[in-house]
Amino acid sequence: MTEAASVTSGERFRLWPALVEAVRGSQQDFTDGPIGRAILLLAVPMVLETAMESIFAVVDVFFVARLGSAAVATVGLTESMLTLIYTVALGLSIGVTAMVARRIGEKNPDGAARVAVQAVILGLGIAMVLGVIGALYAPTLLGLMGAESAVIEDGVGYTQIMLTANGTVLLLFMINAIFRGAGDAHLAMRVLWIANGINIVLDPTLIFGLGPFPELGIKGAAIATNIGRGTAVLLQLWILARGTSRLTVMRRHLVVDLAVMWRLVRISATGMFQVFVGMASWVVLIRILAGFGSEVLAGYTIGIRVIIFALLPSWGMSNAAATMVGQALGAGKPDRAEKSVWIAGLYNMIFLGIAGALFLLFAPQIVEFFTSDPVPLRYGVMCLRTVSTGFLFYAYGMVFTQSFNGAGDAWTPTIINLLCFWMLELPLAYLLSHVLDVGPFGVFLSMTLAFSSLAVVSGLVFRRGRWKLKKV
Repeated sequence: MTEAASVTSGERFRLWPALVEAVRGSQQDFTDGPIGRAILLLAVPMVLETAMESIFAVVDVFFVARLGSAAVATVGLTESMLTLIYTVALGLSIGVTAMVARRIGEKNPDGAARVAVQAVILGLGIAMVLGVIGALYAPTLLGLMGAESAVIEDGVGYTQIMLTANGTVLLLFMINAIFRGAGDAHLAMRVLWIANGINIVLDPTLIFGLGPFPELGIKGAAIATNIGRGTAVLLQLWILARGTSRLTVMRRHLVVDLAVMWRLVRISATGMFQVFVGMASWVVLIRILAGFGSEVLAGYTIGIRVIIFALLPSWGMSNAAATMVGQALGAGKPDRAEKSVWIAGLYNMIFLGIAGALFLLFAPQIVEFFTSDPVPLRYGVMCLRTVSTGFLFYAYGMVFTQSFNGAGDAWTPTIINLLCFWMLELPLAYLLSHVLDVGPFGVFLSMTLAFSSLAVVSGLVFRRGRWKLKKV
């Protein structure tokens, strides 16, 4: 019997009551009790949180598209610049989750509150610097991104607002990372529900001037998004101060603690580079595919969007494993931390195995939902089928990566990402597609091989167990 399958009878639980408890919010001590149930209680709200964040982009594009192609181009170019901010936010989230989870596992909520305060101070400082740059140089930045003069003239207001108010993104991500590390994943989910609800209501009213609201055009989309996110941040801060989460920020915590902040910066800086490695590899892959024409690129875009949507639950499962690892190590239970990872990986493998089988069988029907053009359809199906053949490997690879991060060992997955993405995937994609004339299939195959290699290498390193000794 494998470690992943060695779930004792005590791990069995009734599914529906556990799902209801997960959405409502559980007070379970995640350092004790059935591991399978604990993973589910954490994973369900994390999956829904991830889904809510993705809805922001969909809603904005849906309404902005009514303003014309120039407006859509502005949103696309601005989003590409916001990638830097997302990288910072996600990197900081890695450090925050690891440190908060460790303190909670140690039964030290006071220490967790100090980490939370340092994270917010650090986030505000970074947001102010980036905000000033965005406010002053938005037109220049749009020009550097290749925007036409008409796009700059009509869209600079949108870009200025989004970049100046970047603090709503940074703090929203970071404070939700605090909640996840503490085991309050349901709170992270709920604040994003509220943020999305506000955005969905304000987007059309501010863009088109419905009812008593002024018609602001594309600026209205930026204002709506930031009002939604800003309201969510205020709610997050209120929750931290009110004491309705597992940690409470009190007046005595509101001081700068350079020692704690430096540990957070050290872990988070590595996390930022880790995120950057992944994002940069996607950009290069798109550049390689662009050489085959816009129709091939359109097919890839459709295929990869479907794949990312299928991976949303897996990210939630992986984040749940990270919280379990951090808290278990803090409680001095490294064996529980390791077992949590294997069980989360098994759950993830079951889900992605089913998803992969469906994609292999029904790829044409799925892609036809988005396009009927023969060339994009062909390459969308090719992308979907090729990449999904590695889903069983991805399942464990994603969990291993986040588990290293949850232990505060951000360097290990960063080095593995460098090896598998920059040293293997990108050279292989170019070699197969252009040098050996395999075409776009070579790019898709390189993605499958890279992610599968990442899973194998991560698993071998994970079994060595050095991550259990990491101090945060």
